[in-house]
Amino acid sequence: MAVGIDLGGRAALVTGGGAGIGRAVCVQLARAGADVAVADLRGAAAEETAALVAAEGVRAAALTFDATDAEQVAATVAEAAARLGGLDIAVNNVGMTAGHGTAAFVDWTPQAVRDVVGVNLLATAYSCQAEARAMIAAGRGGCIVNVSSGETTRPAPGLAPYGAAKAGVNHLTQTLAVELAPHRIRVNAVAPGTTLTEQVAASLSADFQEALLRSVPLGALSQPEDMARLVLFLASDLAAHTTGQFVLSDNGAFLSRSRPPYEHNATG
Repeated sequence: MAVGIDLGGRAALVTGGGAGIGRAVCVQLARAGADVAVADLRGAAAEETAALVAAEGVRAAALTFDATDAEQVAATVAEAAARLGGLDIAVNNVGMTAGHGTAAFVDWTPQAVRDVVGVNLLATAYSCQAEARAMIAAGRGGCIVNVSSGETTRPAPGLAPYGAAKAGVNHLTQTLAVELAPHRIRVNAVAPGTTLTEQVAASLSADFQEALLRSVPLGALSQPEDMARLVLFLASDLAAHTTGQFVLSDNGAFLSRSRPPYEHNATG
């Protein structure tokens, strides 16, 4: 007997939903029947994703916000809940390196460190807080999925602030899983390995991608849709008894000792 995922009647918010993994998550949730609010710093990108969501026959909302501004985050979560009739699922996908490339840690400027920590750890914390408050007020439970990184499973030369900030997301996820359990709110994190979003693919040379492929046990690099399906599982009733987990999906890269050195501007 086939096992399907039905999210009909549920309302979801995806931050960073304008492109890449976030866009793929929005579409997967919509295909499972959820209404989806797409929040992104880039309004046009949010609108494009919302159109893809609406094409699946569910309600869609496009919201523009700066995830590093706590007041904007709170207002965006409130608007998403108002437009969709509540909030059952929240996926926090804002991150990456805030426009900064790779560098030895001694060469990172204070501003660059603040930018990376802000867009990864603080943005996720602000979103989780606003989402949890909305779910607690509604009293119907829910689930939060944070997008972390495979770089938290090993040293990340060249990306020290990014790896450290994402490690903070992992700890935040576990702590919130405990604090929010009495409210029937599950909190988990997914950790992508190198995922070939348009932004990442453009930043990696063909030679570097080939070297990565040779270093990964499964001999593959992920596509955004691969991560979206994992998020869909965690958002569904199939994962009803799963909380506080860090789910790594990196094609076995964490097992390898042969990862090539980072290229300048590589952000996978």
